[in-house]
Amino acid sequence: MHPSNSSSERALRSLCGLSVGDAFGEQFFVPEDQFAVTVHQRILPSAPWHYTDDSEMSMSLVAILRSYGEVQPDELVNSFAQHFDPSRGYGPSMQRVLRQIREGEPWRGVISSAFAGQGSYGNGSAMRAGPLGAYFADDLPRVVTQAELASRTTHTHPEAVAGAIAVAVAAAIACQDSGPVSPAAWLKSVLTWVPSSEVRSRLERASALPEQMHTDTAAAILGNGSQLSAQDTVPFALWCAARHLGDFEEAMWAGVMAGEDRDTICAIVGSVVAMTADVPVRWLEAREALPQWFSMT
Repeated sequence: MHPSNSSSERALRSLCGLSVGDAFGEQFFVPEDQFAVTVHQRILPSAPWHYTDDSEMSMSLVAILRSYGEVQPDELVNSFAQHFDPSRGYGPSMQRVLRQIREGEPWRGVISSAFAGQGSYGNGSAMRAGPLGAYFADDLPRVVTQAELASRTTHTHPEAVAGAIAVAVAAAIACQDSGPVSPAAWLKSVLTWVPSSEVRSRLERASALPEQMHTDTAAAILGNGSQLSAQDTVPFALWCAARHLGDFEEAMWAGVMAGEDRDTICAIVGSVVAMTADVPVRWLEAREALPQWFSMT
């Protein structure tokens, strides 16, 4: 653990990596020929890089942690609804849910009725879990319980919960100053805390992949976010993070290279790797400024 870092400082550091990764990845939804040239030549997109709903919802979570020291579900959902901006790229189901909550419907009923009562297994609660893991990094059992609590405010399916736990634990472990460790060993330390699920099964597969495997091949095996699900996003994102701890730029290019849901994959990767490497100043300056409501919390 980095002793000089408080819980809030760690969460803000993770959020910085998340928001820069989110905004960076969002710039790559471009025609394939343009994408191939840009990524191959490592050409940074022109500024400003606008962030998406991934960052917007993560800011609410960090604001609640800083105000209450823990997840407060009612306050968290109210913040999600209050700051909901449909121009940020929310999916159709989340737009519907947040509009219903904003209009006064009880959030627990709205969430429990989603997806025929099974709950969403989308990657939305996983993408915002990194700062939570960083906040509680000195208490891994609490990381797990708080990540589950935060996930269930929007994503109640066991796969979504497992994805949120995996990302939160990964960020927490990244805060620990434990010296060099292999990607496989690092992923196995995350797996210790992840409940039985497809997310866990794919993370086990990720931990067994050869270290020199090409990113495209790993994405074909693990999933690249094309299904927008936790199980199709989290394992590949954490595989990218595990291979590039200590190098934010390389982690971002790996995440965007084979990612389909590029903003979310880079958000997850950024939230974890930022705990081991500084976000380049040039990248941070390219990301649009975070909103005043968050800066003042």
